[in-house]
Amino acid sequence: MSSYLPCGTYHESYRDEQKWWRTPFIKGKMIVMVILLLALPYLVSGEWVSVAYTINYYILAALGVQLLIGYCGQITLGHAAFVAVGAYCSSMMILFIPWPQFILDWGLAYPISMVCAGILAGLWSVLFGLPSARVKGFYLIMTTMAAQWITVPLVITQYVSQIGGRGHYFSLPPGTIKLGPWVIDSDEKIYYFSLVLVAICLLAMGNMVRAKIGRAWVAIRDNDIAAETIGVNIVLYKLLAFFVAGFFAGIAGSFYITALSFVSPEHYEWFYSLLWVGIILIGGVGSIQGLVFGSAFVVLVFKLLEMGVLGLSGILMESYPELGFITTKIIFFKESAFGLAIMFFLIYEPNGLAYRYWQLKNYFNLWPFSYTGKGA
Repeated sequence: MSSYLPCGTYHESYRDEQKWWRTPFIKGKMIVMVILLLALPYLVSGEWVSVAYTINYYILAALGVQLLIGYCGQITLGHAAFVAVGAYCSSMMILFIPWPQFILDWGLAYPISMVCAGILAGLWSVLFGLPSARVKGFYLIMTTMAAQWITVPLVITQYVSQIGGRGHYFSLPPGTIKLGPWVIDSDEKIYYFSLVLVAICLLAMGNMVRAKIGRAWVAIRDNDIAAETIGVNIVLYKLLAFFVAGFFAGIAGSFYITALSFVSPEHYEWFYSLLWVGIILIGGVGSIQGLVFGSAFVVLVFKLLEMGVLGLSGILMESYPELGFITTKIIFFKESAFGLAIMFFLIYEPNGLAYRYWQLKNYFNLWPFSYTGKGA
């Protein structure tokens, strides 16, 4: 024969096809990845550990956006509001609830507040997801934007932040956030905690999208009229998608207070809602791997740009003080680069980084017997 045939591992059952780790090679890759992730704090400096848990925070925050847009076809531009609800709920429960002494001794106040934060954020998300039963597209975008403007500038800034006479933010004293006997008070502990949360949430998300509920979401995304025709309760599943997305957002907000040690409305501005939508556009819409790739790409690019801009500003100020006004201008280049990155991916790689990874993986899986397209 003058042509090569495709090679690779083929599965004869749906169960084998849907396994998380389908071959020994994939299991080996996952073991190596887990070892590297666990060893990361010992391999890099503390500054990069904070970058690592910021990536994990973005994964948690954008997970609900990926669910709504990528799997259920419900566009959202107000997801930062639900992250804020989770952060404030968890902070207020820790600060203001008179917990029994045994709960404080066992370090259960923060875990309980995290679960409650997820539930409250999920219910708040459902409230603004109710119009999805009647509207979609542009009108749904306006509804989710309303969630942002109503929640953060109005409810949180004007009312919730004033509780206790603490001004506009809540400060969490050192040692307040405990997980059992484990006090989360260092970058390394925050990183490992974020790693566990990301693993749990990604596994939960992956199992949901492969189950009946996930197939219903995909059917609604592809054609909601056809989905309703075959018996899918589109209102129920849309609201369920909003609840689960809000729950993930609440978990993300509750987690991030461990890194900030305080919570303030400035951390949940509308820019972050756009940022998390941009993450799934860059990583790949409708892909869990794309969510991870997009979060890592955005955080690392922002960090590298920050280092470059600060370095350039320092050189200019030291060598040419009269050009100091330029340094105030180039600082904004970081945000501009994010918009340019989205434009680049939409034009040249509309399927995102996950699709490029899929192509690369298939190339090595089929090499050297890849299909040439020639006849026998």
